[in-house]
Amino acid sequence: MAAPIVAQPHDITLPQLSKSLPDVSIKEVQQSPTEAVQQWLSAFQSAFDSGSASNVAALFHEDGWFRDHLALTWDFRTLRGPSKITQFLEPLMGKVKLGSIKMQESGKFAPNRQEPIPQLEWVESMFHFETGVGSGKGMVRLVALPNGSFKAHMLYTALQDLKGCVEAAGENRPHGGNESLKGGPMEGNWYERRQRQKEFLDGEPQVLIIGAGQSGLNLGARLQAMGLSCLIIDKNERVGDNWRHRYRTLVTHDPVQYTHMAYMPFPSNWPLFTPKDKLADWFEIYANAMELNIWLASRVANAEYHDSTSSWTATISRADGSTRDLKPQHVVMCTGHAGEPKIPSFPGQDSFAGTVYHGSQHQDASTQSHVSGKKVVVVGTGNSGHDIAQNYHENGAEVTMLQRSGTYVISAKTGLFMLHEGMYDEHGPPTEDADIAGQSLPIPVQFALNVGMTDKIKAAERANIEGLGKVGFKLDFGHDGSGIYRKYVTRGGGYYIDVGASQLIIDGKIKVEQSPDGIEGFTEKGLVLKGGKELEADVVVLATGYDNMRTTLRKTLGEKVAQRAKDVWDLDEEGEVNAMWRPSGHPKLWFMGGSLALCRIYSRFLALQIKASEEGLMG
Repeated sequence: MAAPIVAQPHDITLPQLSKSLPDVSIKEVQQSPTEAVQQWLSAFQSAFDSGSASNVAALFHEDGWFRDHLALTWDFRTLRGPSKITQFLEPLMGKVKLGSIKMQESGKFAPNRQEPIPQLEWVESMFHFETGVGSGKGMVRLVALPNGSFKAHMLYTALQDLKGCVEAAGENRPHGGNESLKGGPMEGNWYERRQRQKEFLDGEPQVLIIGAGQSGLNLGARLQAMGLSCLIIDKNERVGDNWRHRYRTLVTHDPVQYTHMAYMPFPSNWPLFTPKDKLADWFEIYANAMELNIWLASRVANAEYHDSTSSWTATISRADGSTRDLKPQHVVMCTGHAGEPKIPSFPGQDSFAGTVYHGSQHQDASTQSHVSGKKVVVVGTGNSGHDIAQNYHENGAEVTMLQRSGTYVISAKTGLFMLHEGMYDEHGPPTEDADIAGQSLPIPVQFALNVGMTDKIKAAERANIEGLGKVGFKLDFGHDGSGIYRKYVTRGGGYYIDVGASQLIIDGKIKVEQSPDGIEGFTEKGLVLKGGKELEADVVVLATGYDNMRTTLRKTLGEKVAQRAKDVWDLDEEGEVNAMWRPSGHPKLWFMGGSLALCRIYSRFLALQIKASEEGLMG
């Protein structure tokens, strides 16, 4: 008998809308999608102009949602239901100006009918707007009522630009000619000025970014395009080493159309999945092209925040052994979305004659001596565990994966493309519009909608799923059946994007051992599982994941700073990600991380917050 489903925070049931009504469906309503959207946006504008929060909330369905990214407050907010929407808007009415609302008239996100799941249909459209501080884009999704009118089921507003602080890109790109240089060429040509800028010989960086991976590079590019001076420091010898130093066979798990970086998409002949060294080299190219100021082989020796001046002092230890004292206004942790490695220890581990190490330390099995024929136990069945197991198998080792609980598995060649189909593919809309549409649904709504997609992927990958089940690999589609996204955004793990290891498991080339209660301890020759079973091993790899990003903050900037910050990742009460890309709990300290795509998308929002702070707009 299957275990009962236990409800968790942010579990929701989407209502049956339109099709559940006996006489009305969107197809039968007299208004066209364009007319419905235009009429609703006009009513929304009038309600906002009236200064009445309840007038605005009245335009929403009783199960309506409003998600806002910086358009109305300097934070990320998600509100469900007219009552919560009213409470959110009441203190803002009369203070926040929202106007010049214009429906998008062409392209994929012009008004159109959608049926995301069989019991739900809506008219959706992108729209553009202005506020007192900037301009933005949004998405509205309307449902039909029995009387033939429409109300909003989902509304999303997202700030994109600040007035007077437009990004130096596109039509606003820098001039570049010598006559545009301040003081003229007599004070230095472009190259000569760049050397001074890199060393900050003529001023302090306004923003100190710690980490030159995808989060630091995307954010640095965004901030500099907004006119803020940034210094990025990284402990590695080269930009890209955070990927370059990982195991030899690693490639990205997301397709190229989804992983573009800010301002500089990958070329059209770039491979679908990027080998880690190729990506590392691209990071170097990107850093140079974006004119980012980066100090390599450098670390924070000391940092302190001063409440009296709302600023930082930081001492940077540099590659040549020298130190430099800086006074940035903001510090951003761009050290990866996870924290320090979780490295458990077990009784008897010191007596083990073999090798034990954490997955974060894995380089490549081919670099180890006499791997062929060795018994390797990989503890953990997430992405890293699978990749490491496959790497050892390909070098001749006898590999066993130790699994405590179920893992969600999705194929890189099938299911992954289904997730991005029509949005991030060769025939998709412009990336900037796809980013808006992709983030426009409240995260709990995304969970609910993902159940249907997860079922479709399960059907498409039936052979793989059944094969894994037959050999005893435990699969977990989530307590609600929503699949990969919920695991990623709440846990940062618990899934495997299959690039070949699953077939090796099905074929018995990589063995799987179940141990729900974990490991009892080590002997000289291997592991003892809870329950008494022994596994011989020459190598044990602990692919046991990573701690909260706050642990890296504590290690880098100290306990005093870490105590004031919030835990990072998982969801808050409203269903927004905790502390990441938004206020951290500590003044002028920010966290930035995530996949390549999330770093592209949310670097804009974080850069807007930092720029707004520097312009005195946040308060």
